[in-house]
Amino acid sequence: MEKRGKDFEVDISKEGKDISSNTSPQLEGEEIKSKDKRVKTKGSKEKLKEKEEEVKTLYDRLLRTQAEFENYKKRTEKEKSDLLKYASEEIIREVLQTVDSLEVAIKHARESNQSESITEGIEIILKQLLKSLERFGVRGFVSIGEKFDPNRHEAVVQVESAEHEPSTIIAESQKGYFLNDRLLRPALVTVTKAAQVETDEEHEIRDMPTHQS
Repeated sequence: MEKRGKDFEVDISKEGKDISSNTSPQLEGEEIKSKDKRVKTKGSKEKLKEKEEEVKTLYDRLLRTQAEFENYKKRTEKEKSDLLKYASEEIIREVLQTVDSLEVAIKHARESNQSESITEGIEIILKQLLKSLERFGVRGFVSIGEKFDPNRHEAVVQVESAEHEPSTIIAESQKGYFLNDRLLRPALVTVTKAAQVETDEEHEIRDMPTHQS
């Protein structure tokens, strides 16, 4: 009886070892699988983050390209508009020389008391020509009596004047014109400057009698 009890104890011990040996590899396998799963999840998150950054970069590039295209489109449209608007600029400059000649002819005709009919005929031609130019956006501007503006006037003469404020335009040798909103040519003008004030000493010297030998 005692021998059987010992055998039984041995069998139980062996069985316990078998159970322990069978359970350990299974647990290790689950741990490895769990670890692999965590590694794969981490790798997937990193790849997803990389893809998101790549998409963001491509989207930003797309926005920049779209903005550049819009700017190019606007610039091209403006250049096209300006081309159509100012394409006749050189031709109009040449025509304005004829206008100048007609205006000079009218002035001389009036000063020399030539036939009134000739003067009136030239004036009619001039008015028709200016009216034609207006249809192309050409318009003259008044300068006499205005303050000198370097953006549309060119001073050819400066004279002292006590009757006018400095930089006042008192004469015009050539009229200025705009083509639409662009200066076609500046007006050639005479501008005043402040008159020099004579000192008492200079006045006395000027009034001193001259001695003749």
